Amino acid sequence: MAETKKKTAAKKSVAKKAGAAKKSPATKKAPAAKKSVVKKSAPAKASASTPSRAVLKLGALKPAGGSWPKRQRIGRGHGSGMVKTGGEGGKGQTVRSGGGKGRTFEGGQTPWARRLPHRRGYSQKARDIGHFRARYVVVNLHQLATWDASVEVSPESLRERGILKSAGDGVKILGGTREGKTLPQGLRFRDIAFSQSAREALQAAGAQLEVA
Repeated sequence: MAETKKKTAAKKSVAKKAGAAKKSPATKKAPAAKKSVVKKSAPAKASASTPSRAVLKLGALKPAGGSWPKRQRIGRGHGSGMVKTGGEGGKGQTVRSGGGKGRTFEGGQTPWARRLPHRRGYSQKARDIGHFRARYVVVNLHQLATWDASVEVSPESLRERGILKSAGDGVKILGGTREGKTLPQGLRFRDIAFSQSAREALQAAGAQLEVA
């Protein structure tokens, strides 16, 4: 063991001497000249007074120049938004100028504005006459033949004497007459409507007419 260690040590010393002989000062390469490096000046920090860069907005985004955008594939499910008409639009009512159903359309059911309860007389133009017209209680001229001229003829006095049961929406005098019954002279009327024939007959009898 000792002999082998001595042999390996001798070999290593010989190899070191041979390597030292090869590396001489004459054969060493000159160090390469250092490249001149120009240091870039650091960008000046933007002060609070200088305006900031323009903000990129979605509307300003554009595809890269020369690129080919992917085509729109239609008929690929309802999630794609390109089913049924495939981007070609509708036909019929949706295409016509001024067409459509309006903002108040509710699919055919009675609209909200028509489902509301309406007050009496809210709109008489679009309602039937039987429900919204003025209902007058009628009195004919011959019923006043025995009337006392000193008493004013009014809806209240007519009810007190039993000629009317109720005043309704108003009292109207019609020109109905009977044989043997004449009007007393100088009758006074208040809050009562008249037909044309009744007005002429009362004016001929010297009545004072105060229309309601």
